[in-house]
Amino acid sequence: MEMNYKIIAVDFDGTLAYSDWPGLGDPNLKLIEYLLKEKAAGNKLILWTCRAGKPLADAVNWCRDYGLVFDAVNDNLPEIVELYGNNSRKITCDIYIDDRSVFVDSAGRLQGAAI
Repeated sequence: MEMNYKIIAVDFDGTLAYSDWPGLGDPNLKLIEYLLKEKAAGNKLILWTCRAGKPLADAVNWCRDYGLVFDAVNDNLPEIVELYGNNSRKITCDIYIDDRSVFVDSAGRLQGAAI
């Protein structure tokens, strides 16, 4: 199965919203604008957050108020489940956007916001 789009997973607290759980906070307008452009280009969006229950519903509605509608919430896309024959707990995506993300650079040093 060839996928002609990117899958982008994005966190809510501290990433989409400058919030302190369970509050909703102010929007990260530059990130929202980026995600809206990616969605308009045919890419898929996953909201990937630790929120559940009412705090999750509040976050989804908050995002919708800013025009963000996700292809999945805390779950893989249906086509990914079909491709692999199961629904792994790990989200399959091309890009993770999270305020706590880090990576190891070519010199073996940790880089990122959480350092």
